[in-house]
Amino acid sequence: MPMDRTELAQFLKRRRELLQPEDVGLPRGERRRTGGLRREEVAVLCHMSADYYTRLEQQRGAQPSEQMIASIAQGLHLSLDERDHLFRLTGRNSPSRGPGSAHISPGLLRILDRLTDTPAEIVTELGQTLRQTPLGAALTGDLTRFSGPARSIGYRWFTDPGTRRLYRSDDHPFLTRLWVSHLRQVATLRGPGSEAAHLVTLLLESNAEFRDTWSKHEVGLQPFEVKHFVHPRGGSLGVELSVTGGPESTAYAAGLHGGPWHGKLREAAAAVSDRFGFALTFIAPPPLFNTTTSSLVTGKAPFG
Repeated sequence: MPMDRTELAQFLKRRRELLQPEDVGLPRGERRRTGGLRREEVAVLCHMSADYYTRLEQQRGAQPSEQMIASIAQGLHLSLDERDHLFRLTGRNSPSRGPGSAHISPGLLRILDRLTDTPAEIVTELGQTLRQTPLGAALTGDLTRFSGPARSIGYRWFTDPGTRRLYRSDDHPFLTRLWVSHLRQVATLRGPGSEAAHLVTLLLESNAEFRDTWSKHEVGLQPFEVKHFVHPRGGSLGVELSVTGGPESTAYAAGLHGGPWHGKLREAAAAVSDRFGFALTFIAPPPLFNTTTSSLVTGKAPFG
């Protein structure tokens, strides 16, 4: 299927013009002359360079990868139908829908974009972080930077020592059982040949701790109501969480309203936002907490 550069450029330009700063949590500003978002703003939301995005709108540049197209669809808050249309314009087949899809609905993105004072993220059922708020990135680090199997926190738990340092050491044994329990449930639900099954195979082949825990056949474990973090700048921090989720999407949010922790995280978030050029607000479903594609968890109170 050939790439339709003309239609692609017109579609991207139109969608950019329809998306308002308020839709993505950005200030409009007094000097804004464009009706919608600027190209550089869309580029940041899509996690790409402004030059690359500009070339697409100007009918130049190479065919985008599937990962890049999916990122553009999320950055522009496209619906599933619009996402599929975008894939076809770039000459690629559209991804599958339903369970396991990494696409975030525009409605959930709008909710996340307004959580400017809350650590929040949207993750897949495999714990792959898709979006984070600045405070979320300040709390856990930029979890969207990983690629391949390492996108899953359940995989990183057994392969990346840095992942465990974020959590209180007393909780490590239970979290090990939790990630394995959930991965077993998802692998059973999705079946052989699924991404979950592939992660299981990789970990069984490479990690003795995973093999030992897997052999116990535990399922149905639930996360702690209070999640304890060990922040590199703030020290020990516990957050009370509640989780709700629908059949397609979920969000994870930790409420840290006021108090010394909130101030520390805002300082760290400022550094995260400076890296992107302006304040960003992102969302992602909760890591391996249920078998939906994603879910909404709101924090009620901070604990020291």
